[in-house]
Amino acid sequence: MLRFLTAGESHGQALVTIVEGMPAGLSITVEEIAEELARRRLGYGRGPRMRLERDEVTILAGVRHGLTLGSPVAVQISNTEWPKWETEMSAAPGATAKPLTAPRPGHADLAGMQKYGFNDARNVLERASARETAARSVAGVLAKVLLAQIEVAVFSHVVAIGPVESKRSERPTPQDLVTIDASPVRCFDPQAETDMIREIEAAGPAGDSLGGIAEVIATNVPVGLGSHVHWDRKLDSRLAAALMSIQAVKGVEIGDGFESATRRGSEAHDAITWNSGDGYQRATDRAGGIEGGMSIGGSIRARVAMKPLATLRRPAIATVDTVTKEEAKSFVERTDVTAVPAMGVVAEAMVAYVLADEALRKFGGDSVEEFTRNHRAFVDSLCG
Repeated sequence: MLRFLTAGESHGQALVTIVEGMPAGLSITVEEIAEELARRRLGYGRGPRMRLERDEVTILAGVRHGLTLGSPVAVQISNTEWPKWETEMSAAPGATAKPLTAPRPGHADLAGMQKYGFNDARNVLERASARETAARSVAGVLAKVLLAQIEVAVFSHVVAIGPVESKRSERPTPQDLVTIDASPVRCFDPQAETDMIREIEAAGPAGDSLGGIAEVIATNVPVGLGSHVHWDRKLDSRLAAALMSIQAVKGVEIGDGFESATRRGSEAHDAITWNSGDGYQRATDRAGGIEGGMSIGGSIRARVAMKPLATLRRPAIATVDTVTKEEAKSFVERTDVTAVPAMGVVAEAMVAYVLADEALRKFGGDSVEEFTRNHRAFVDSLCG
């Protein structure tokens, strides 16, 4: 029902996002997209490139007078540093004077060079770069705006950076997002925030990097998104695949996930009750809002684990020159200490995309009005 594609390289002329299947009549502006892209640049420990990147957004197609047309939406994010890279990244016939032949461990460099027969790692790293997530965030904005029509909100917060974990038991709500984004590390726990900053400040001068975990929460999700009938229709399966596709993500957990595996069955599930005013209720949230591959109504919760960035400023991880086959030092392309706060924002985009796609599959509609009308009819049918 909903599909998006991205195109472009990290230092190319622009990134482009095409979103297909968005219903007509959805209000969207350049300013809304730019605001979300600015959130992706948040986070203590980002390198100087984040201060240089300024996302110049242009809506190319699919929107007229601020409303989607039901046709594919195309958005361009121009690269403000393109003049510096125009020769190196030119699409015209030619060759680079400085091929990168010392692939960086932990990146797509070597496998990509072998797969496609390249002798220059830049042919791989430019597309594999996390800069591509800016284009994903565009699709996430559209998905969030669509979900807002049925009062679904998607947001995130950082729960761990390196060895520092949040101990706050209170779970944030959408109203807390302003506070979360105001945190240098996007953490809802002030004490953990202080400790995370201290950990980043220790790793930075050492030339090292840190990974961490972000939690994504979607609220007011209607029951019945996803399906139990096929493996690729299961909502938790789709969410896990979408989140694992984010650069440097190495683990995904739905609900209590791995912790549930350590419990007895009597303590691992969410008992069902009935309230004549509100319908079926759950006293606990161990399953993270999904059972049997379907949303059970209410909140969905997923945690996303990001590995430490593989490009280090200290003596680089050992590699081999692909030409000489001799030991070499991998080159430095980026200098972030951690990107976990930004990863959380990208994870929001991927969760929003999956939920919006499943909501369109469930409720249908070529226009926003039809989509919301079908949703209201379904929700009303559950009250009996």
